[in-house]
Amino acid sequence: MAVIWRGNTQDRLYQDTISSGGGNSHKHKDKYKDKEHKHKDHKKDREREKSKYGNSDHKEFSEKKHREKERIKHEDVSTDRHKDKHKEKDHRKDEIKPKKEKENGFASPHRIKTEPDNDHFYHSPKSLKRQRDNDETEFKPKKIKIENDRVDKKAKKRKQDEVRGNLWISYWIYFSDPLRERRLTRSLFLVKDIKPKKTQKNKKGEVADGKKKAKKEPEEKWKWWEEERATDGSKWRFLEHKGPVMAAPYEPLPSKVRFFYDGKQMKLGPEAEEVATFFAKMLDHEYTTKDAFRKNFFKDWRKEMTSEEKSKITDLKKCNFNEMGEYFKAQSEARKAMTKDDKLKIKVENERLLQEYGFCIMDNHKERIANFRIEPPGLFRGRGDHPKMGMLKRRIRPEDIIINCSKDSKHPKPPPGTRWKELRHDNKVTWLVSWTENIQGSIKYIMLNPSSRIKAEKDWQKYETARNLKKCVDRLRNQYREDWKSKEMRIRQRAVALYFIDKLALRAGNEKEEGESADTVGCCSLRVEHINLYPEKDGQEFVVEFDFLGKDSIRYYNKVPVEKRVFKNLQLFMENKQPEDDLFDRLNTSILNKHLQELMDGLTAKVFRTYNASITLQQQLKELTSPDENLPAKILSYNRANRAVAILCNHQRAPPKTFEKSMQNLQTKIDAKKDQLSDAKRDVKSAKADLKVRRDEKSKKAVETKKKAVERLEEQLMKLEVQATDREENKQIALGTSKLNYLDPRISVAWCKKWGIPIEKIYNKTQREKFAWAIDMAEDDYEF
Repeated sequence: MAVIWRGNTQDRLYQDTISSGGGNSHKHKDKYKDKEHKHKDHKKDREREKSKYGNSDHKEFSEKKHREKERIKHEDVSTDRHKDKHKEKDHRKDEIKPKKEKENGFASPHRIKTEPDNDHFYHSPKSLKRQRDNDETEFKPKKIKIENDRVDKKAKKRKQDEVRGNLWISYWIYFSDPLRERRLTRSLFLVKDIKPKKTQKNKKGEVADGKKKAKKEPEEKWKWWEEERATDGSKWRFLEHKGPVMAAPYEPLPSKVRFFYDGKQMKLGPEAEEVATFFAKMLDHEYTTKDAFRKNFFKDWRKEMTSEEKSKITDLKKCNFNEMGEYFKAQSEARKAMTKDDKLKIKVENERLLQEYGFCIMDNHKERIANFRIEPPGLFRGRGDHPKMGMLKRRIRPEDIIINCSKDSKHPKPPPGTRWKELRHDNKVTWLVSWTENIQGSIKYIMLNPSSRIKAEKDWQKYETARNLKKCVDRLRNQYREDWKSKEMRIRQRAVALYFIDKLALRAGNEKEEGESADTVGCCSLRVEHINLYPEKDGQEFVVEFDFLGKDSIRYYNKVPVEKRVFKNLQLFMENKQPEDDLFDRLNTSILNKHLQELMDGLTAKVFRTYNASITLQQQLKELTSPDENLPAKILSYNRANRAVAILCNHQRAPPKTFEKSMQNLQTKIDAKKDQLSDAKRDVKSAKADLKVRRDEKSKKAVETKKKAVERLEEQLMKLEVQATDREENKQIALGTSKLNYLDPRISVAWCKKWGIPIEKIYNKTQREKFAWAIDMAEDDYEF
């Protein structure tokens, strides 16, 4: 090995000393890189060499000693390595490329091959570093494959000792150089400078510095909120998309899967068999035990049968779907047990469909589509005891679908042999695809993703309207209080209903035709049977007890003390009425919203709900957040403020099925952490006792280390306890609905910025995309 220093012409003597070693010089490197040479051995060698320095036999003796050791250790692989080494030397002429040597698997210091041997051969270390900076790409080390397995294993083990080996080289240089006092500092700098950079290849084979892979640059987001909005009512100027993905066609069951009627096997036609499979898939569900579900299913099923099938199948109780049910269970288990390759194929196909159908071009921007798949046929379930549960949701065909896009766009093509129902170019609406479903006759839409401009702009406008209500809410409250004393019954009813919507955040409720849906009501559609009046209850006066089914058949039960005038009016509204009669018989949602529009532009009953939810969150955050709390405690305060809103809005849920088990697992973690903390505290006491006896620096550091361990365990324990408290309090409360639909996101963003809370702790990735406008807009002093 020849280590060449860059210096002035006075360093020639040192270069001659190094080069005189000839072809054997690489063995000196191997000796001092070998991990078997410990630090103590080198220290002894250094002392011996100090005593022998000046002896003319020293150089010859040391080289002989090194050659003997290397011959014994590497005689089995030395020949091949020497050949490889000399080949590399030839290739390195007139180049500046650091490479890993094959000898002993070490990466040697870079050979810097410069000009021919003359008086200007050496350069200073500074010039070396400058040259490396200017031509950094040439200094990326190449990986050299070592053919011999034994050498390869040694190379892997010795990577950690690479720096140490380079240091031994500098020691050897120091004791072999007559000008060592001048060269020591320079050599150490050189070893440091020529250390190869750590490199790592990413999936594409590109080299990236550091341990982490190079991240993709984030795509530039469309900051639509910084642009002017259209004033002509148009939602877009250009819209192009590929249309919907139709439901897959029905695949008949295998012949081994049989259907039995009255104990006898019966072959069903494709239409009847498909509907039968819908029922078979739900055999374990409680729906199939409900009379309304079974009745509606059997009625619609018979419509799909042939005349021969109708004549035979007359009683659902005699139908045996068990083999069908077992077949679908086996399919479900097979999907769960799929190999990674099979799952990957499905994932790739879904990604392909997403890229083809899941995006559209709107006003020269690529926007995500929310639901680009047409819902497959099945049985209608509904919420609660819906009267139409069990009815057949028919297959949606291209002939049922209306497409909406630009005239100048590339229009979506229907499946071969079919056509769309209609092709529209209406830029006053935001939907891309629509059709009418057969159960309730409602119109279904394919819309853009919540993070799209159209959806997010609608959210922004909703919260701005609620903020405008804040400016005039006191005036409106004074007005409806005055209306409680009106001589007209309709005005009194309207004023009392508005009081409940404002104070209790009740939904307005919508008129429904008899039997069209489950028996759910809102404020305007309350019946006499839904409330009870108590002049005094539980130590409070004028108490109203509410008990009814709200949206999604969720029960609303609440006991609320009200003002005396409201209580008297309710008594008046209930006079001479039956339990099934309307409480507000001279009011409906349309009348109420029309009145609210007259009071404030854009005001509806729902705006009151949004306003009260957002203002409650802001007030609760101010009351609950303490500057002295740590991060987990502040997040708990946020969740409690959110919980207060969810309770106000009656956002309930059933406790998760795995709730008890997850709480037990969490409690086990808490108990284990408490034991660890107790042990750590005992260790601190023991360390303090040792410090009193020894009074040395080592004992003092041990005490500090153990104290830090206690602090760390206390923080971990507190996180677990906060998590348990949060989970228990949220058992029957749904926080997500209010967070995504009723709370101005700028309140949460401002709170995070004020207290230094990462926004990721409050909103996940999807929610951050949805509220990108709020994250960009809100500062820490934002007020709703």
